[in-house]
Amino acid sequence: MKSNAFEAAARYVYPALRRRLVEILYERGFTQTQIAELLHITQSAVSRYLKMNRGALIDVKKFIDVEEKLRDFANEIVKEKPDEYAIHARIVEITIEMLGKGYVCSFHSKVDPEIDPKKCRVCIELFGNR
Repeated sequence: MKSNAFEAAARYVYPALRRRLVEILYERGFTQTQIAELLHITQSAVSRYLKMNRGALIDVKKFIDVEEKLRDFANEIVKEKPDEYAIHARIVEITIEMLGKGYVCSFHSKVDPEIDPKKCRVCIELFGNR
């Protein structure tokens, strides 16, 4: 195994979740500057997410439960304007849920061919049943 679950989560899952949040807010009519302010990131990062230059390797929209959580979280961000730590904590929480449900296994095995998703149960056993 060349990469572990935390590396996959940090390099691919977390950015994909953040990208989807950016897209949801953009679809609702927010400008890049407004999105940057709401998410406590730079406008340049927002632009890269929208251009699919960042966080584009995992399409989290295909996971209906994750999409629903992100849409709900986008509503919460707009209404409550949480600080950057609260946003980070929630994205990490959703990342861990994705790991625990095995959503990342097939992707992880593509970026690290030494992983056999039929044998590896690390994330499901550690983070499942949350």
